[in-house]
Amino acid sequence: MGGWARAAAGLALAGLAAVTGGGAPAAAPGPGGRPLVAAHRGGARLWPENSLLAFRNAVALGVDFVETDVHLTADGEVVVLHDPTLDRTTTGRGPVRDARLADLAALRLRAADGRVTDEPLPTLRALLEQLAPTRVGLLLEIKTGADRRPYPAIEEKVLALLREHRLAGRTLVMAFEAETVRRVHGLDPAVGTVLLVSRRRLERDGVAAAEAVRWTREAGAGHLGLEHTAVDGAVVAAARAAGVRLGAWTVNDGPDLERMIRLGVEILVTDRPDLAVRAIRAGSRAHPSPGG
Repeated sequence: MGGWARAAAGLALAGLAAVTGGGAPAAAPGPGGRPLVAAHRGGARLWPENSLLAFRNAVALGVDFVETDVHLTADGEVVVLHDPTLDRTTTGRGPVRDARLADLAALRLRAADGRVTDEPLPTLRALLEQLAPTRVGLLLEIKTGADRRPYPAIEEKVLALLREHRLAGRTLVMAFEAETVRRVHGLDPAVGTVLLVSRRRLERDGVAAAEAVRWTREAGAGHLGLEHTAVDGAVVAAARAAGVRLGAWTVNDGPDLERMIRLGVEILVTDRPDLAVRAIRAGSRAHPSPGG
């Protein structure tokens, strides 16, 4: 990890231990107000998404967070996978919620081009064991099933695993569903929560992006994760005025990364963490902090 990345990670941990007005830990920006970098699904354009290989390589790049998604198996095990079905990213088929953990053991993850890799489908426990010795934070999205139904007691299972591995203090739990956010907050107000909002939802409701800040506060979350194409100066200002931390997803190209950095977004969620880390380090060299 480079010098800035170490400092930013330290600030991220300190921020995650802080408490906002809404009672949720906050991710502090890096030195000089520079954003923190989260490797989306471990870095989905670089390695097989949501693989232990991707998370390990992202940590080695010097990211501040890794981002992932979780589902629940038929026998109540929390597994790391984006889709509610196995078809796209694994050698299996069918809904995750219909499979038992033993059924998943023989599966292997696919690369973005469909090639079968040697990577197994991780459990959340395996990911947490890998992250525990590091200084990297976790953005963890709780998903619903293919039928859009919530998984029973998945919030309790996730929180129990985070506490078991002593990672609750550097994890932000995310969801598109406000009810999931409220449930996590009600179960453990000390765990940071993020309401995710897409551009499609804003357009469907016919509202400006700044309205997402109000939704975030109503859900009891301290963070808003907004699709980057909906981020503008007005929503950045509204978030700051409300004491809401703002992250943008999924920011993969140079011009988009530069725009988010210029606007003052606090967390960049990206499939190309290598580009994001380079862009921020370049900005750091161009505008060194006092004494640096």
